[in-house]
Amino acid sequence: MYTSVKIGIIGGAGYTAGELLRILLRHPQAEIVFVHSESHAGQPVWAVHDDLMGETELRFSTSYEPVPEVVFLCTGHGKSAEVLARAGFPATVRVIDLSMDYRLAEAGHDFVYGLPELNRDQIRTATHVANPGCFATCIEVGLLPLAQAHLLPAEVHITAITGSTGAGQKPEPTTHFSWRNNNLSVYKPFTHQHLPEIRQSLRQLQPDLETTLNFVPVRGDFTRGIFASIYLDTSLSEAEARALYAAYYQDHPFTIMAPSNPHLKQVVNTNKALIWLEKHGEKLLIISMIDNLLKGASGQAVQNMNLMTGLPEETGLWLKGVGF
Repeated sequence: MYTSVKIGIIGGAGYTAGELLRILLRHPQAEIVFVHSESHAGQPVWAVHDDLMGETELRFSTSYEPVPEVVFLCTGHGKSAEVLARAGFPATVRVIDLSMDYRLAEAGHDFVYGLPELNRDQIRTATHVANPGCFATCIEVGLLPLAQAHLLPAEVHITAITGSTGAGQKPEPTTHFSWRNNNLSVYKPFTHQHLPEIRQSLRQLQPDLETTLNFVPVRGDFTRGIFASIYLDTSLSEAEARALYAAYYQDHPFTIMAPSNPHLKQVVNTNKALIWLEKHGEKLLIISMIDNLLKGASGQAVQNMNLMTGLPEETGLWLKGVGF
Protein backbone atom coordinates (compact mmCIF):
# COMPACT_ATOMS: atom_id res chain seq x y z
CA MET A 1 0.00 0.00 0.00
CA TYR A 2 1.19 3.53 -0.79
CA THR A 3 1.73 5.91 2.14
CA SER A 4 1.95 8.85 -0.25
CA VAL A 5 0.80 8.75 -3.87
CA LYS A 6 2.62 10.95 -6.40
CA ILE A 7 0.02 12.26 -8.84
CA GLY A 8 0.06 13.94 -12.23
CA ILE A 9 -2.96 15.61 -13.85
CA ILE A 10 -3.02 16.11 -17.63
CA GLY A 11 -5.56 18.53 -19.08
CA GLY A 12 -5.50 20.59 -15.93
CA ALA A 13 -7.70 23.54 -16.89
CA GLY A 14 -11.11 21.87 -17.23
CA TYR A 15 -13.91 21.19 -14.77
CA THR A 16 -12.86 17.62 -13.97
CA ALA A 17 -9.27 18.66 -13.26
CA GLY A 18 -10.50 21.46 -11.00
CA GLU A 19 -12.57 18.96 -9.01
CA LEU A 20 -9.58 16.61 -8.79
CA LEU A 21 -7.44 19.42 -7.40
CA ARG A 22 -10.05 20.31 -4.78
CA ILE A 23 -10.18 16.70 -3.60
CA LEU A 24 -6.49 15.82 -3.86
CA LEU A 25 -5.19 18.95 -2.10
CA ARG A 26 -7.02 17.65 0.99
CA HIS A 27 -6.40 13.96 0.43
CA PRO A 28 -4.18 12.70 3.26
CA GLN A 29 -2.08 10.42 1.02
CA ALA A 30 -1.93 12.51 -2.18
CA GLU A 31 1.04 14.52 -3.47
CA ILE A 32 0.40 16.39 -6.73
CA VAL A 33 3.70 16.52 -8.62
CA PHE A 34 2.47 18.26 -11.79
CA VAL A 35 -0.63 19.76 -13.38
CA HIS A 36 -0.17 19.76 -17.15
CA SER A 37 -1.74 22.38 -19.41
CA GLU A 38 -0.34 23.65 -22.70
CA SER A 39 -2.69 26.65 -22.83
CA HIS A 40 -2.02 27.88 -19.26
CA ALA A 41 1.63 26.94 -18.79
CA GLY A 42 3.35 28.97 -16.09
CA GLN A 43 0.16 30.29 -14.55
CA PRO A 44 -0.88 29.39 -11.00
CA VAL A 45 -3.70 26.84 -10.97
CA TRP A 46 -5.86 29.27 -9.02
CA ALA A 47 -5.80 31.63 -12.03
CA VAL A 48 -8.16 29.15 -13.68
CA HIS A 49 -9.67 27.38 -10.66
CA ASP A 50 -10.12 30.57 -8.68
CA ASP A 51 -11.79 28.95 -5.66
CA LEU A 52 -8.31 27.53 -4.89
CA MET A 53 -6.78 30.99 -4.39
CA GLY A 54 -4.74 30.93 -1.20
CA GLU A 55 -4.84 27.14 -0.96
CA THR A 56 -2.02 26.10 -3.30
CA GLU A 57 0.95 27.56 -5.15
CA LEU A 58 0.93 24.85 -7.83
CA ARG A 59 1.46 26.12 -11.36
CA PHE A 60 0.45 24.65 -14.70
CA SER A 61 3.34 22.99 -16.51
CA THR A 62 4.11 21.55 -19.93
CA SER A 63 6.31 18.89 -18.34
CA TYR A 64 5.29 15.32 -17.49
CA GLU A 65 7.86 15.18 -14.71
CA PRO A 66 8.54 14.22 -12.02
CA VAL A 67 7.23 10.81 -13.08
CA PRO A 68 4.02 10.18 -11.12
CA GLU A 69 2.75 6.92 -9.66
CA VAL A 70 -0.80 7.73 -10.80
CA VAL A 71 -1.78 9.99 -13.69
CA PHE A 72 -5.27 11.33 -14.37
CA LEU A 73 -6.16 12.08 -17.99
CA CYS A 74 -8.61 14.99 -18.12
CA THR A 75 -8.10 15.67 -21.81
CA GLY A 76 -10.87 15.68 -24.38
CA HIS A 77 -12.38 12.57 -25.91
CA GLY A 78 -10.24 10.93 -28.58
CA LYS A 79 -6.91 12.24 -27.27
CA SER A 80 -5.85 9.72 -24.62
CA ALA A 81 -3.67 7.45 -26.76
CA GLU A 82 -1.84 10.43 -28.25
CA VAL A 83 -1.27 12.00 -24.84
CA LEU A 84 0.07 8.77 -23.33
CA ALA A 85 2.39 8.21 -26.29
CA ARG A 86 3.74 11.74 -26.00
CA ALA A 87 4.22 11.52 -22.22
CA GLY A 88 6.09 8.20 -22.46
CA PHE A 89 5.40 7.09 -18.90
CA PRO A 90 6.93 3.84 -17.63
CA ALA A 91 4.61 0.83 -17.74
CA THR A 92 4.34 0.91 -13.95
CA VAL A 93 2.49 4.26 -13.91
CA ARG A 94 -1.19 3.77 -13.16
CA VAL A 95 -3.49 5.63 -15.54
CA ILE A 96 -7.06 6.77 -14.85
CA ASP A 97 -8.68 8.11 -18.00
CA LEU A 98 -11.70 10.39 -17.53
CA SER A 99 -12.49 10.47 -21.26
CA MET A 100 -14.66 7.91 -23.05
CA ASP A 101 -11.77 6.51 -25.11
CA TYR A 102 -11.33 3.19 -23.30
CA ARG A 103 -14.71 2.56 -21.65
CA LEU A 104 -15.80 -0.10 -24.11
CA ALA A 105 -14.04 -3.46 -23.89
CA GLU A 106 -12.16 -3.92 -27.15
CA ALA A 107 -9.06 -5.67 -28.39
CA GLY A 108 -5.92 -3.60 -28.11
CA HIS A 109 -6.30 -2.12 -24.63
CA ASP A 110 -6.29 -3.40 -21.07
CA PHE A 111 -8.36 -0.66 -19.41
CA VAL A 112 -10.77 -1.84 -16.71
CA TYR A 113 -14.15 -0.10 -16.60
CA GLY A 114 -13.91 1.94 -13.41
CA LEU A 115 -17.30 1.56 -11.72
CA PRO A 116 -16.46 0.26 -8.23
CA GLU A 117 -20.01 -0.97 -7.71
CA LEU A 118 -19.43 -3.34 -10.64
CA ASN A 119 -15.68 -3.98 -10.94
CA ARG A 120 -14.10 -3.19 -7.58
CA ASP A 121 -11.90 -6.31 -7.44
CA GLN A 122 -10.62 -5.81 -10.99
CA ILE A 123 -9.89 -2.13 -10.29
CA ARG A 124 -7.74 -3.07 -7.30
CA THR A 125 -5.28 -4.94 -9.53
CA ALA A 126 -5.55 -2.76 -12.65
CA THR A 127 -2.82 -0.56 -14.11
CA HIS A 128 -5.23 1.23 -16.45
CA VAL A 129 -8.79 2.30 -15.55
CA ALA A 130 -11.42 3.97 -17.74
CA ASN A 131 -13.56 6.21 -15.57
CA PRO A 132 -17.28 5.85 -16.44
CA GLY A 133 -19.44 8.57 -17.91
CA CYS A 134 -21.64 10.64 -15.60
CA PHE A 135 -25.03 9.59 -17.04
CA ALA A 136 -23.73 6.02 -17.25
CA THR A 137 -22.77 5.98 -13.57
CA CYS A 138 -26.11 7.36 -12.44
CA ILE A 139 -28.16 4.96 -14.56
CA GLU A 140 -25.99 1.89 -13.93
CA VAL A 141 -26.18 2.15 -10.15
CA GLY A 142 -29.94 2.40 -10.59
CA LEU A 143 -30.11 -0.88 -12.54
CA LEU A 144 -27.20 -3.14 -11.53
CA PRO A 145 -29.02 -5.05 -8.74
CA LEU A 146 -31.79 -6.03 -11.16
CA ALA A 147 -29.23 -7.07 -13.78
CA GLN A 148 -27.38 -9.25 -11.27
CA ALA A 149 -30.67 -11.01 -10.49
CA HIS A 150 -31.40 -11.30 -14.26
CA LEU A 151 -34.60 -9.34 -13.71
CA LEU A 152 -34.28 -6.51 -16.23
CA PRO A 153 -37.38 -6.66 -18.46
CA ALA A 154 -37.74 -6.07 -22.20
CA GLU A 155 -38.01 -2.30 -21.80
CA VAL A 156 -36.59 0.23 -19.36
CA HIS A 157 -37.65 3.89 -19.48
CA ILE A 158 -35.18 6.54 -18.31
CA THR A 159 -35.43 10.31 -18.09
CA ALA A 160 -32.38 12.02 -16.62
CA ILE A 161 -31.72 15.73 -16.18
CA THR A 162 -28.16 17.05 -15.89
CA GLY A 163 -26.50 20.28 -14.84
CA SER A 164 -24.64 22.53 -17.26
CA THR A 165 -21.18 21.43 -16.04
CA GLY A 166 -21.84 18.08 -17.71
CA ALA A 167 -21.19 19.80 -21.05
CA GLY A 168 -17.63 20.75 -20.08
CA GLN A 169 -15.91 24.09 -19.63
CA LYS A 170 -15.69 25.11 -23.28
CA PRO A 171 -18.52 27.61 -23.95
CA GLU A 172 -21.32 26.32 -26.18
CA PRO A 173 -24.64 27.92 -27.19
CA THR A 174 -26.55 25.57 -24.87
CA THR A 175 -24.31 26.28 -21.86
CA HIS A 176 -24.49 30.07 -22.09
CA PHE A 177 -26.20 31.49 -18.98
CA SER A 178 -28.81 33.50 -20.85
CA TRP A 179 -29.89 30.36 -22.74
CA ARG A 180 -29.62 27.81 -19.95
CA ASN A 181 -31.17 29.83 -17.13
CA ASN A 182 -34.89 29.16 -16.54
CA ASN A 183 -34.81 26.74 -19.47
CA LEU A 184 -35.07 23.01 -20.24
CA SER A 185 -34.42 21.02 -23.39
CA VAL A 186 -34.09 17.42 -24.52
CA TYR A 187 -30.98 16.36 -26.43
CA LYS A 188 -29.80 13.12 -28.06
CA PRO A 189 -32.99 11.17 -27.16
CA PHE A 190 -32.48 7.39 -27.48
CA THR A 191 -28.99 7.94 -28.98
CA HIS A 192 -26.81 9.30 -26.15
CA GLN A 193 -23.15 8.31 -26.32
CA HIS A 194 -23.24 6.69 -22.86
CA LEU A 195 -25.76 4.02 -23.91
CA PRO A 196 -23.13 1.52 -25.19
CA GLU A 197 -21.22 1.51 -21.90
CA ILE A 198 -24.49 1.18 -19.94
CA ARG A 199 -25.50 -1.86 -22.03
CA GLN A 200 -21.99 -3.31 -21.63
CA SER A 201 -22.16 -3.02 -17.84
CA LEU A 202 -25.64 -4.50 -17.59
CA ARG A 203 -24.70 -7.41 -19.87
CA GLN A 204 -21.72 -8.12 -17.64
CA LEU A 205 -24.26 -9.19 -15.00
CA GLN A 206 -27.15 -10.28 -17.25
CA PRO A 207 -25.40 -11.75 -20.32
CA ASP A 208 -28.60 -12.60 -22.18
CA LEU A 209 -29.82 -9.00 -21.89
CA GLU A 210 -32.14 -7.96 -24.71
CA THR A 211 -33.52 -4.92 -22.93
CA THR A 212 -34.36 -1.73 -24.82
CA LEU A 213 -33.13 1.30 -22.88
CA ASN A 214 -35.42 4.21 -23.71
CA PHE A 215 -33.17 7.04 -22.51
CA VAL A 216 -34.22 10.69 -22.79
CA PRO A 217 -31.49 13.10 -21.53
CA VAL A 218 -32.52 16.60 -20.45
CA ARG A 219 -30.45 19.76 -20.04
CA GLY A 220 -31.23 21.34 -16.67
CA ASP A 221 -31.05 24.98 -15.60
CA PHE A 222 -28.62 24.27 -12.75
CA THR A 223 -24.87 23.72 -12.66
CA ARG A 224 -24.25 20.36 -10.98
CA GLY A 225 -25.96 17.06 -10.49
CA ILE A 226 -27.86 14.35 -12.36
CA PHE A 227 -31.36 13.27 -11.38
CA ALA A 228 -32.55 10.09 -13.14
CA SER A 229 -36.05 8.67 -12.93
CA ILE A 230 -36.25 5.10 -14.22
CA TYR A 231 -39.28 2.86 -14.44
CA LEU A 232 -39.85 -0.70 -15.59
CA ASP A 233 -42.22 -3.64 -15.18
CA THR A 234 -41.43 -6.19 -12.48
CA SER A 235 -43.19 -8.85 -10.44
CA LEU A 236 -41.07 -7.93 -7.41
CA SER A 237 -42.87 -6.31 -4.52
CA GLU A 238 -41.46 -3.05 -3.21
CA ALA A 239 -40.10 -4.86 -0.15
CA GLU A 240 -38.43 -7.49 -2.34
CA ALA A 241 -36.89 -4.81 -4.55
CA ARG A 242 -35.57 -2.91 -1.54
CA ALA A 243 -34.04 -6.10 -0.12
CA LEU A 244 -32.39 -6.86 -3.48
CA TYR A 245 -30.84 -3.40 -3.70
CA ALA A 246 -29.80 -3.30 -0.04
CA ALA A 247 -27.99 -6.63 -0.41
CA TYR A 248 -26.19 -5.52 -3.58
CA TYR A 249 -24.95 -2.23 -2.12
CA GLN A 250 -24.33 -3.26 1.48
CA ASP A 251 -20.53 -3.19 1.02
CA HIS A 252 -20.37 -0.13 -1.25
CA PRO A 253 -19.85 2.97 0.88
CA PHE A 254 -20.99 5.64 -1.57
CA THR A 255 -24.16 4.12 -3.01
CA ILE A 256 -26.86 4.60 -0.43
CA MET A 257 -30.45 3.41 -0.26
CA ALA A 258 -32.29 6.54 0.83
CA PRO A 259 -34.77 6.03 3.71
CA SER A 260 -37.08 8.68 2.25
CA ASN A 261 -37.65 10.27 -1.16
CA PRO A 262 -34.36 12.19 -1.73
CA HIS A 263 -33.60 15.45 -3.51
CA LEU A 264 -30.66 16.52 -5.65
CA LYS A 265 -28.96 18.83 -3.13
CA GLN A 266 -28.28 15.80 -0.92
CA VAL A 267 -25.67 14.59 -3.43
CA VAL A 268 -24.30 17.84 -4.89
CA ASN A 269 -20.66 18.31 -3.82
CA THR A 270 -20.43 14.67 -2.64
CA ASN A 271 -19.27 11.33 -4.02
CA LYS A 272 -22.59 9.72 -3.09
CA ALA A 273 -25.17 8.03 -5.27
CA LEU A 274 -28.63 7.99 -3.69
CA ILE A 275 -31.22 5.40 -4.70
CA TRP A 276 -34.97 5.45 -3.96
CA LEU A 277 -37.52 2.79 -4.94
CA GLU A 278 -41.32 2.93 -5.20
CA LYS A 279 -43.75 0.33 -6.57
CA HIS A 280 -46.81 1.55 -8.47
CA GLY A 281 -48.91 -1.35 -9.70
CA GLU A 282 -46.62 -3.43 -11.91
CA LYS A 283 -44.16 -0.53 -12.30
CA LEU A 284 -41.02 -0.11 -10.21
CA LEU A 285 -39.88 3.51 -10.03
CA ILE A 286 -36.15 3.92 -9.41
CA ILE A 287 -34.76 7.36 -8.54
CA SER A 288 -30.97 7.62 -8.88
CA MET A 289 -28.93 10.77 -8.37
CA ILE A 290 -25.29 11.84 -8.28
CA ASP A 291 -23.07 14.90 -8.61
CA ASN A 292 -21.94 14.67 -12.25
CA LEU A 293 -18.52 16.17 -11.45
CA LEU A 294 -17.81 13.97 -8.44
CA LYS A 295 -19.36 10.49 -8.41
CA GLY A 296 -19.89 11.04 -12.14
CA ALA A 297 -16.26 12.05 -12.81
CA SER A 298 -13.48 13.25 -10.48
CA GLY A 299 -14.71 11.82 -7.17
CA GLN A 300 -15.09 8.39 -8.74
CA ALA A 301 -11.63 8.78 -10.30
CA VAL A 302 -10.14 9.33 -6.83
CA GLN A 303 -12.19 6.39 -5.53
CA ASN A 304 -10.54 4.31 -8.26
CA MET A 305 -7.10 5.68 -7.35
CA ASN A 306 -7.67 4.65 -3.74
CA LEU A 307 -8.57 1.12 -4.80
CA MET A 308 -5.61 0.86 -7.22
CA THR A 309 -3.09 1.98 -4.61
CA GLY A 310 -4.40 -0.11 -1.69
CA LEU A 311 -5.87 2.81 0.24
CA PRO A 312 -9.27 2.64 1.93
CA GLU A 313 -11.85 3.30 -0.78
CA GLU A 314 -13.35 6.31 1.00
CA THR A 315 -10.07 8.16 1.67
CA GLY A 316 -10.42 11.90 1.05
CA LEU A 317 -13.96 11.53 -0.30
CA TRP A 318 -16.33 12.21 2.57
CA LEU A 319 -17.41 15.57 1.23
CA LYS A 320 -20.20 17.72 2.65
CA GLY A 321 -23.30 18.23 0.50
CA VAL A 322 -24.43 21.79 -0.21
CA GLY A 323 -27.67 21.48 1.80
CA PHE A 324 -28.88 24.95 0.82
